[in-house]
Amino acid sequence: MALHAFSLCFSGVPSNNWPSSSSSCSPIFRRCLVNVSAFSSPPPTAHARCQLKGKAFPSTEGVPQGNESPLVVCFGEMLIDFVPTTSGLSLAEAPAFKKAPGGAPANVAVGIARLGGSSAFIGKVGEDEFGYMLAEILKENKVNSEGMRFDPGARTALAFVTLRSDGEREFMFYRNPSADMLLQESELDYDLIRKAKIFHYGSISLITEPCKSAHIAAAKAAKDAGVILSYDPNLRLPLWESEESAREGILSIWEMADIIKVSEEEVSFLTKGDDPSYDVVVRKLFHPKLKLLVVTQGAEGCRYFTKKFTGRVTGLKVDTVDTTGAGDAFVAGVLAQLAEDDTWLEDEKRLRGALWFANGCGALTVRERGAIPALPTKEDVFAAILGSGNTF
Repeated sequence: MALHAFSLCFSGVPSNNWPSSSSSCSPIFRRCLVNVSAFSSPPPTAHARCQLKGKAFPSTEGVPQGNESPLVVCFGEMLIDFVPTTSGLSLAEAPAFKKAPGGAPANVAVGIARLGGSSAFIGKVGEDEFGYMLAEILKENKVNSEGMRFDPGARTALAFVTLRSDGEREFMFYRNPSADMLLQESELDYDLIRKAKIFHYGSISLITEPCKSAHIAAAKAAKDAGVILSYDPNLRLPLWESEESAREGILSIWEMADIIKVSEEEVSFLTKGDDPSYDVVVRKLFHPKLKLLVVTQGAEGCRYFTKKFTGRVTGLKVDTVDTTGAGDAFVAGVLAQLAEDDTWLEDEKRLRGALWFANGCGALTVRERGAIPALPTKEDVFAAILGSGNTF
């Protein structure tokens, strides 16, 4: 099985780029993972709505909750993105919008499940039609939703997305307050957090109370249990009170993380305008206990920084429709492999292979509108990588 996956991934790659054995591959290349269902979510029936009401997700007995892979728990927001059907127009000019489930931590959880890994989501949605729909989407994608909560007094968050002609986007949020902001420390599923191998989160959950305290308590519980902490700040400046409060909030938990992923724009923001193209600038964000810092560069790929290594891995060239969720797909690609085996962090060739795969995950996501609907399977990524002729 491992040899099959190995030959699948490296056939067509020049021999000087082949690992010496399958054991030197990143885990996603060694393991034949099951494919999971693509996005599809009909509205829940009246009976299902009745079962969904309440504080927690209903009993998961008989519901697939992922495979036996080590668990990645993703904490934070889940919401509805409304993506315009036509790019290059303002929100007011857009003729129509496509409804798409999203929210960075939820995107990562679904992305990991699509790649055959085991994931769970902790967060809060409204006890409304959109909240029920999002719960069903997690269930359909085999994401453990035991840590999901429903708020009877607040709505599920909405985000309207403006797509520029190049696929880049701007956001307008409706959350004053939305249910995700109201998750309380007392509602956390600590058993779920402590049994994870990786606990992943962003920074949006740090903006307001009570969710901020819940976030900090969850991360501390994970850290105390020896869980790997993964952080993607996912800067959304309009949600913060000011640029300075955003910078301070994001950096307030920086040194807790073992793995951090940032974009070049976020590097510039966090270093107060320094040029992110210089390694010395990125190294300002590298703290002593950090195992891996990755800077994503869109279609150009990514750069990586560890205590021992620094380098760059090229990306895949694809036609861009919508960049929403590309960074989350990249993170899912990294964490799906890290959950299986974290020893590749110490081996630069295997590290490059893992990031090569993650770049493929991100690239495939931009070809379709919306985040969760566009997240790829492992087979999709393998086919795209082999078809590209690129090497890592």
